[in-house]
Amino acid sequence: MIMIESPFLLYSDGAGNIFEDTSLYAVGRAGWDAYPVPVEDWIPLPEGGNLYELPGRRGIGIDVKTGEMRLCEKGWAVAAFIPPAHTGLFLAAYETAPDAPTLPLFCYTAAAWYNDTFYVTAVRIEQDIRQECAGYDQDKVNAGTRQLLEAYPHNRLVKHLMDNCCQTYQCPAARNFALGRWECPVPASPACNANCLGCISFQPEEETIVSTQDRLTFKPSPEEIVEFTVPHLMNAPYPIVSFGQGCEGEPLLMWPTIRDSIIEMRKHTPKGSININTNGSNPAAVKALCEAGLDSIRVSTNSAQKHIYTPYYRPNNYQFEDIIESLKVVRSFGGWASINYFVFPGMTDTVEEYEALRKLIKETDLTMIQWRNFNIDPDWYLAQIGVTEPGECLGIKQMMELIREEFPNVKFGYFNPPIERIKGNYALDFAH
Repeated sequence: MIMIESPFLLYSDGAGNIFEDTSLYAVGRAGWDAYPVPVEDWIPLPEGGNLYELPGRRGIGIDVKTGEMRLCEKGWAVAAFIPPAHTGLFLAAYETAPDAPTLPLFCYTAAAWYNDTFYVTAVRIEQDIRQECAGYDQDKVNAGTRQLLEAYPHNRLVKHLMDNCCQTYQCPAARNFALGRWECPVPASPACNANCLGCISFQPEEETIVSTQDRLTFKPSPEEIVEFTVPHLMNAPYPIVSFGQGCEGEPLLMWPTIRDSIIEMRKHTPKGSININTNGSNPAAVKALCEAGLDSIRVSTNSAQKHIYTPYYRPNNYQFEDIIESLKVVRSFGGWASINYFVFPGMTDTVEEYEALRKLIKETDLTMIQWRNFNIDPDWYLAQIGVTEPGECLGIKQMMELIREEFPNVKFGYFNPPIERIKGNYALDFAH
């Protein structure tokens, strides 16, 4: 289905019902401002995506008759959550009332309606199917959960992953572990050395936003880690074991435990990939992990610019330069180095950010950019980091094209690749 005109704005009646306003074309937001969206940037809402109302916010659209931008007064604005493997190009455009509540930690992609179909502004950045909704059979997940809890009755980490992550929070990685496939999560650290504004596992009591899940409350032993990761590496298709999960703090604070675990895993099997998702705060610890056998690293950042990174991460005892150094360390060992790049239209695609990203890629010999949607209230985020004028924007799609053109060897995606792709067959795009 090819769209020939802009789709219509969506609004919610406050009672869980969503309608289209055929007097207004939908627009998108970048930074603080609303913009018309190129027709080709709208795609049907992917399976697994959701729509939600934005209380206290009126949607902005283009009047079908006058061509002027105006508010939709019929109800609250609507935004979309787009599922993993997709990257949003525009945020939902709205005006926020002074008494509007802060939005929870989800992504807020522009959404619209056209020809009996919901549309969003997004691109599919990754063909890997590992977190597709259609791939999860709850009966099989439940059976896998029972089997793992029976197989490892005294393992606190398996219990945490199955009871909390898999069954309570429906974590896709934990569900895949229950199904015996692909990337297995290994949370290791109850503590953190950053105070991220949008932390999904810990928020101060006085804060208006709520963390989306509870953090790990204990320090697992190397024995607990090795007990279930070795069978996963030996038996799962395209296996990865991944330290650094949403339900924990910073794994590098537990680097001796992780190092000992890696050494022990590799005594049992050479199979699969060992990865760490991290803030990259301790290059010396990263070096020790590489010496033990770490295959890949993914360092999270909201920006390639220090002055935007720092007020979001609010680091303790480390600085932006350390994350650059950690990426360089992994590349010096021949490992795979990714950034988990939080995409915020109107910030990620400024000319200054583009130049800073180019510098980062050159300086670190970066292997991959994971273009991840930023789960945060856009107004709250920009106010918290003190940005009033983001500057000239290229557009997310245009920025991706420029980076791809200049750095053809840098891979684009959403997930940590298995060793089969790392070792050369990167075209192996589907985790079957």
